[in-house]
Amino acid sequence: MTSKPLVWLITGCSSGFGRRLAKSALSRGDLVIATARTVDNIQIPKSPNLRTLQLDLTAGFDAIKLKVNEAAAMWGRIDVLCNNAGLGLPGLLEEGGSSRLHTQFQTNVYGTFDVTTATIPHMRAQNQGTIVIIGSRSAYKTELPAYGFYCASKAAVHTPLNLLQGLGETFATELAPAGIKVLIVIPGSFRTENIYGQPFDMSNPIPGNDAMRAKAEKSFTSVAGTEKGDPDKAMEVVVDVVKGEGKASGREWPLYLALGEDSERDIRAKVGKLVRHVDEWGDVIRSVKFDE
Repeated sequence: MTSKPLVWLITGCSSGFGRRLAKSALSRGDLVIATARTVDNIQIPKSPNLRTLQLDLTAGFDAIKLKVNEAAAMWGRIDVLCNNAGLGLPGLLEEGGSSRLHTQFQTNVYGTFDVTTATIPHMRAQNQGTIVIIGSRSAYKTELPAYGFYCASKAAVHTPLNLLQGLGETFATELAPAGIKVLIVIPGSFRTENIYGQPFDMSNPIPGNDAMRAKAEKSFTSVAGTEKGDPDKAMEVVVDVVKGEGKASGREWPLYLALGEDSERDIRAKVGKLVRHVDEWGDVIRSVKFDE
């Protein structure tokens, strides 16, 4: 457990988890640099421990590095980076195409990567730091039509269960010698603002997909307001883990932090599916080595 105030750099503080995480950290006496693409959208009560900073995750590494350096100069250090900012672009993969996939990855993957790599030198200089990546249980539930772009972007940053290597897991290994820890948060459905605010992609409707698209759009637009998860409770747990307090007191550091019953269910289902595969196909899996 840490006793000194931590300096948090949090992305995506205009709403949702970011805003709540900032409030939770401030309530513990920590120092917070809250960022958003538009600073005026950061509606957090004023505090002497709060600074705000405009940060666009799509600006490219050089511009992001300048912003991170500016953030580090505010209190002389960055103890915790929370990669929270992101967006979800609903639509069928075939209809959205690679341009929509690129737009999705530009924020959720490349932006997260750029902010992280711009922050690491500051943490290396102080031989300590914590990087939090807010992922999603969607990375473990990728079978739903219309969520593919978002699921792929979240899988890329925190899980190896897809074609892309999980950046968070690799960072955890590479940065451990520098005293930098990584926490991969895997929240389920939580009742936050604007998470389903992006329009469903209708730019390239393919007739053979009409029924699936209509069903997927209806499902997507019906979720907001029905989520079981309390985002305030979730972010309190994240701060607990980072600081070694409350529900995390006395526990070892977790690389992963699943939040919500649906997150637990979907992780178990995905892992179970893979285990069943290797059980059922084990003889075939092991049959392709060189003969001894």
